[in-house]
Amino acid sequence: MIRSLAFAAMALAVCAQGARAACPSAEEVRAYVLQFVQRTPSTGLPSVQSMQDAWCAQKKVTQQLSAQLGPVVGYKAALTNPAMQERFGVKQPVHGRLLRHMLLPDGAELPASFGARPLWEADLLVVIRDAGLHRAKTLREAAESISHVVPFMELPDTMLAEGVAFTGPALVAINTGARYGVMGRRIPMQTDDAFIDSLASMTVVLSEDGKELARGPGSAIMGHPLNSAIWLARELERNGVRLKPGDMLSLGSFLPLQPPRAGASSSVQYIGLPGDPGVSVRFR
Repeated sequence: MIRSLAFAAMALAVCAQGARAACPSAEEVRAYVLQFVQRTPSTGLPSVQSMQDAWCAQKKVTQQLSAQLGPVVGYKAALTNPAMQERFGVKQPVHGRLLRHMLLPDGAELPASFGARPLWEADLLVVIRDAGLHRAKTLREAAESISHVVPFMELPDTMLAEGVAFTGPALVAINTGARYGVMGRRIPMQTDDAFIDSLASMTVVLSEDGKELARGPGSAIMGHPLNSAIWLARELERNGVRLKPGDMLSLGSFLPLQPPRAGASSSVQYIGLPGDPGVSVRFR
């Protein structure tokens, strides 16, 4: 009996060591980061087998990328749509880190091949006023901890080569595809019902060279964009991250992602927010 228990304990220890070892090595992460910098389709981080491995991988990847792209200045929600969660085999959204030099001004110009597998999408940023968002339970409480709403086009890069399994852990490991994003004019957050309601009732319009590609409601993100902010703040705190004033949160995609086209000017407009603001990028 004693020998059996000792053997079981030894087996558990070995399994635990194996689980720890599954976090990618520095060499594996360096190889991926080089592919990221060179915009080369990647095999990803093959040692990642679980979501726990993936979070460890994401931390290592962003730490190495910070040498070129600057410190973490915010966080992004991904897979906020239930259909996308099902596709990637997860039961809730996931999140990634935003680094300082990933964020570009409105009207930025980039090559259409800005990434290995580049895309663009309609998103929305919020700027943190205070850490009260971690405790928010209602939309109004969330709004009170946010200083600004910012039109935002995320320019993600899915990076993984064709044939590589695109699972939830694989996406998390590559920092949920974060590459660039273009920010519009900051809009002061208001805490009255009309403004909060407008974030869900607004119409988000994607256009290319002035031609509309798609439109949808603000409620496409988790019923209300601020629900994404509340979820993200809770998840970050669960992972030991405390938000501070000035941090930015990318809330997710309103509409299907689009491929960039060389020579095109792509834009997003938010009809129903004050001034019907927009944000654009030009691909060369």
